[in-house]
Amino acid sequence: MRNRRIGWALALSVLVTGCGSPADHAVSPPPTTLEAPQPPDSARAELASRAAAAKDLAAVHAYTYAVPEQLDRRVLAIRTGAGDWRVDVPGGALGGAADVAIAALDDELYHCTLQATTVAGPGCVAVATIPPESDPRVQHVFTRWLDVFVDRAAAVAVVTVPGPEAGADGGDCFAVTPSSASLAPPVAAGVYCYRADGTLTYAESEVGTLTLTDTSAAPETIDLPAPVVPGDPAPTAPAPTPPATGTPAPAGTPAPAPSG
Repeated sequence: MRNRRIGWALALSVLVTGCGSPADHAVSPPPTTLEAPQPPDSARAELASRAAAAKDLAAVHAYTYAVPEQLDRRVLAIRTGAGDWRVDVPGGALGGAADVAIAALDDELYHCTLQATTVAGPGCVAVATIPPESDPRVQHVFTRWLDVFVDRAAAVAVVTVPGPEAGADGGDCFAVTPSSASLAPPVAAGVYCYRADGTLTYAESEVGTLTLTDTSAAPETIDLPAPVVPGDPAPTAPAPTPPATGTPAPAGTPAPAPSG
């Protein structure tokens, strides 16, 4: 009897030793295949890259500028290797009666009116900022809004979209939406398309629609299109209509004394 017990003990010992400890034979979960994590906010990062390239791109770009209920115009955007820039906006002042150019040369900002106005002839006025009543806004697409696109902390949302100019020639398109919490939106909501080198090929927003038509080499320097003059920039609103000749005198105005 005692030998039988020893035999059962030895068999049990061999069984336990052969199976190993529970920890040695824990069931591992089946391997899973995970997709590589996408970089956070990749569209925002790509737009920032394109905008940074645009700020360094020296070139002359011509665009068809379309605004509802207005004739199409040709906007010219010039940027030199030194960082100076100029944007010509036909019909950008006096309700479309005067062409304007907004230029930044040697750290000075100018608002230029290219036609004679009721106040003065063609001239460029040096300004610290463009006053809202004189701002055609088109130039912001090529200047101030690039700073917003580069700033990853700016209060805007960005997604890639299949815009009208997307593709090999039109680059990539981005829908930009300012945060609803922004009291003063840093950019106009819209679609902006860029090539990898920073060329803006298309932009559509409340300011209007810009479609690239031509590109050429940038000049070494930019000239102002008119002499620098004192005064205020011409407003975007139409000039007041002068009273018509022969308008009846207001009631109560004394009649002129008879001659002779």
